[in-house]
Amino acid sequence: MTTKSFFPRNIYAQPNVNSSRVFLSPPRYIQGPGVIRNCGLYLQLINANNVAVLASKRGFSAEASDVLTSLSKEGIACSKAEFLGECSREEVERHANNLMSSKPDCILAVGGGKLVDAGKCIAHRLNCQVVIIPTLASNDAPCSSISVLYTSDGVKDLVEYFPQNPAFVIVDTEVIVNASERYLVAGMGDAMATWYEARVCEDNPATSNLVGCRPTLAASALSEKCAHTLFEHGVCAAENVRNNKNSDSVERVVEANTLLSGIGFESGGLALAHPLANSYTEITRLNKKYLHGEMVAMGTLAQLAMENSKDLEKVIKFFIDVGLPVNLEQLSMSPLQKSEIDMVIETAFKNPLIKNMNFEVSKELILDSIKKADEVGTHFVSKYGDEAYRRLHS
Repeated sequence: MTTKSFFPRNIYAQPNVNSSRVFLSPPRYIQGPGVIRNCGLYLQLINANNVAVLASKRGFSAEASDVLTSLSKEGIACSKAEFLGECSREEVERHANNLMSSKPDCILAVGGGKLVDAGKCIAHRLNCQVVIIPTLASNDAPCSSISVLYTSDGVKDLVEYFPQNPAFVIVDTEVIVNASERYLVAGMGDAMATWYEARVCEDNPATSNLVGCRPTLAASALSEKCAHTLFEHGVCAAENVRNNKNSDSVERVVEANTLLSGIGFESGGLALAHPLANSYTEITRLNKKYLHGEMVAMGTLAQLAMENSKDLEKVIKFFIDVGLPVNLEQLSMSPLQKSEIDMVIETAFKNPLIKNMNFEVSKELILDSIKKADEVGTHFVSKYGDEAYRRLHS
């Protein structure tokens, strides 16, 4: 089965006029301890009676087990689909073909970021609703109406756009606090980029968000609140999750990583941080070693360096405090590895999103920005140490 990606730009944007303002979000977002056990009850609000649950093998013996119990309690028919780990075209088509005969009216995607994105793709192919139940707060994929697909080697392949956001996003913070601290911290790396990229798009009238329109004030406000929340509560939240403890800081950071960042990046727009982060996936040895948010952290620092932003040192210090990479060495790279750096730059330069920057971006400028961020990050590591990073990567 094949599908043509739906690109909302054709619906929302006026031809040759970049003046429409569009805000996208899921209609329902539920977060709190234990909410996963009520998912069957929530599904009654969207008349879901025949559900396919997408989860990993581990997930079916853990969080997805609670989902199946809740569905059974509410008398909702369901089938199981085991996700094999990579959000690739092949994996998506396999599930879509296998589930076609059962005609589910809803896909429940229970798992991490790549599983979440695969669930959205599968639901689109089957023309049914999708409900996202993230088991990690490691990225901002759950709330968006797009999915990033990868090759079987983990290299970014393409982005698919869908006509609507997930019907429900259900975030159980009991589940989140029992996952590794590293996932929450990676989510902060992904989320911190949201404000700095949205700020570029807000300030530059020639830019657009991910549906080809101008960002709304609401999207910009949520993006800024996302960054403020991380700066204020990020360190405490990481410490709490390290000890498998929920708290107000954890609840705030989980919402920032998932809801504020998810709405912020899609409705607020992207600039350099994400194109550069996705370009690091071209180096296949990094794909199994580092999380998306860790690569985004490096992309954010390069963008701030390119802008000569006064926030560069503030963000580096925060990343050091929570354990995100701040120099190339912490991403198993070096500025001396010219072939790898050139590969990253070449891929990022081809991404049209970098044109959202307020000035012309050249390959030389990207290189200079990567080197500057690396130098400043290395200086701060020598000054403050890298205890948190080493703890998460030991």
